[in-house]
Amino acid sequence: MGPVLAGVLQLLALIAALALAYKPLGNYMAKVYSSDKHWRVEKWIYKGIGANPDTEMRWTAYLRGVLAFSVVGVLFLYLLQRLQGVLPGSLGFSAIDSDQAFNTAVSFVTNTNWQSYYGEQAMGHVVQTAGLAVQNFVSAAVGIAVAVALVRGFARSRTGELGNFWSDLVRGVTRILLPGAAVAAVVLVACGAIQNFSGIHEVGQFMGGSQQWNGGAVASQEAIKELGTNGGGYFNANSSHPFENPTPFTNLFEIFLILVIPFSLTRTFGVMVGSVKQGYAILATMATIWVGFVALMMWTEFNHHGPAFDLAGGAYEGKEVRFGVGSSAIFATSTTLTSTGAVDSFHSSFTGLGGGITMLGMMLGEIAPGGTGSGLYGMLIMAIIAVFIAGLMVGRTPEYLGKKIGSREIKLAACYILITPALVLVFTAFAMALPTPADSMTNSGAHGFSEILYAYTSASNNNGSAFAGLNADTQWFNSTLGLCMLFGRFLPMVFVLALAGSLAEQKPVPETAGTLRTDKPLYTGLLVGTILIITGLTYFPALALGPLAEGLA
Repeated sequence: MGPVLAGVLQLLALIAALALAYKPLGNYMAKVYSSDKHWRVEKWIYKGIGANPDTEMRWTAYLRGVLAFSVVGVLFLYLLQRLQGVLPGSLGFSAIDSDQAFNTAVSFVTNTNWQSYYGEQAMGHVVQTAGLAVQNFVSAAVGIAVAVALVRGFARSRTGELGNFWSDLVRGVTRILLPGAAVAAVVLVACGAIQNFSGIHEVGQFMGGSQQWNGGAVASQEAIKELGTNGGGYFNANSSHPFENPTPFTNLFEIFLILVIPFSLTRTFGVMVGSVKQGYAILATMATIWVGFVALMMWTEFNHHGPAFDLAGGAYEGKEVRFGVGSSAIFATSTTLTSTGAVDSFHSSFTGLGGGITMLGMMLGEIAPGGTGSGLYGMLIMAIIAVFIAGLMVGRTPEYLGKKIGSREIKLAACYILITPALVLVFTAFAMALPTPADSMTNSGAHGFSEILYAYTSASNNNGSAFAGLNADTQWFNSTLGLCMLFGRFLPMVFVLALAGSLAEQKPVPETAGTLRTDKPLYTGLLVGTILIITGLTYFPALALGPLAEGLA
């Protein structure tokens, strides 16, 4: 079997698995967030944190809950790292430096999971499990909660109430993420991933000498790392490490975990707004972009050029041979089209155009299908923009799901889509202009610029994957990338929740002959075009200086 055919068959198998999970998982999540009953363990949690899960919240109260919970998470994780040297199970590792501890705490709380440290050489068992793994669960649950709040904004009318943040957060963890991660961890252990709390071992090498390896609760963290679209690896090599990702099957399984909740949330959206066709329209938009990007990535990596690629028989530099080019292309595309920083290959070693595709996937806003929750609310913002553009074309007030899109709604949507491009382009410009950040670049020219552009794109869009080749463990990068993660995560949530509150207060608008049908293929095409045009107009000059210049050279 040729490598191209193998890649295509893996893609088809992945699509089939996602299709099988789509309806039952989507319906289940809709039931979770619509139920008025609480599990016993959930009642204990509410009592412990002093929350009343039955109190409805307006968008301002919902936002205060999101921000308060996240601030506590950052402080707790920061202190855990700073005290690591005196904690049990530290494996002899010292406390993390203040700037790196800040960067890592912000990274995991914002669902970014950018890592400027060597996982197995810096973090002990307590920080990995009680700190990083816990944030993998709750940061993903926060994203889903905000998406559900926006969906309720469309579904409700004549009220500004969006549900209860604490209830949505707890249910996301207990009813969705914990059960899913437990099953996934068992599968990974059965396939060879490790799960223990062993210390550091001296291991001999084939060519002589030795190196040190430590164990850890790897399979359980790997499961939620992918299922929650987090991405932080237990080991520095991330999902290319055999302890995290042993076989081609586990590689495909991890891609499935990355995509299954974001895609299935479109079904949840359709059920909660009372029209599954609307969910299918959003799904079709996401799937069109995802399949298109996977096809482009496979084409660029299989149709490699250059003597090094020819001698190797393919674009294998930076890729694991056990996965191959096709599977690595699917993984790279899926991880950058979602807010997942996991990598099974090094994106800096992709072809010039292939590296550009990974960057463009993040620049879209990671909405195809995006992160857990963040992908859905990002796509719904784009859906509002597309409806507004269509309304301008025909000269009537735009409507979406029975709600008028007026000046307030379009201003909030516009602010949402402007935040991350501003962060990416401004901080990239500063980094290229100042001498200190430039010293971290190991490459010059177009590829060096791509490293900087990728880093700020990854941080601002809460992705977390790295291009490699850039020394990001400096005070400049730890601080500025941390700020990008904070602003890139929480400022958009402010506008999403404000928009949800505005929509929930409206009374429904009856559908007329002039209403744009947003559940038809025509609208899907309009939405895809809107996404690509907005992203292209925003980022094309920067891409032309980096990956496009390198790929066309």
